[in-house]
Amino acid sequence: MLHYVQDLDTQFFLWLNAQHTPAADWLMYWATQRNTWIPLYLVLVVGIVWKYPKQAIGTIAALILTIVLADQATASLLKPLVQRLRPCHVAYLQNKIHLVVENCGGPYGFASSHAANSFGLATALWLFFGKKYRWIAGFFAWAFLVAYSRIYVGVHYPLDVLAGALVGAGAAYLAVWTHKKCLNFLISR
Repeated sequence: MLHYVQDLDTQFFLWLNAQHTPAADWLMYWATQRNTWIPLYLVLVVGIVWKYPKQAIGTIAALILTIVLADQATASLLKPLVQRLRPCHVAYLQNKIHLVVENCGGPYGFASSHAANSFGLATALWLFFGKKYRWIAGFFAWAFLVAYSRIYVGVHYPLDVLAGALVGAGAAYLAVWTHKKCLNFLISR
């Protein structure tokens, strides 16, 4: 059964990865780079501090906790535990992959840290601000772009990305829950 799922995942990866154009290559290369999004993160921090100065430290701490949990769960726990090679490190796939990036990354890809971090941030922002600002849902489109870019550039299978997105969402729920528990504790004192 596991072999069948991996085969389907590989076939889906190859199909998605083959849907490339020069313009999309440029966009996905840009979307997959971590440093591309630093201005977005700075705008988020400034916006939170400006709009919610009293809650900013706790909210930003919860966002950081989300990223730390998501990143460590994927990079330090799942990747070494599962040891599933990235498609760009699988010998028989080398001539079938459209590799857009120069550096394939470490040997293991399950689960995608990019997907975990982006979906973690999008979920945490939604949990904090989604009821008041419906446009926050747009961060899920951003997270999808980042996650899909990992398949497009040739470094992750679709299940790597899906697992990463779920880990990120779980990390966000845990971080926001912890934030609320700490806040309730401080208020009750």
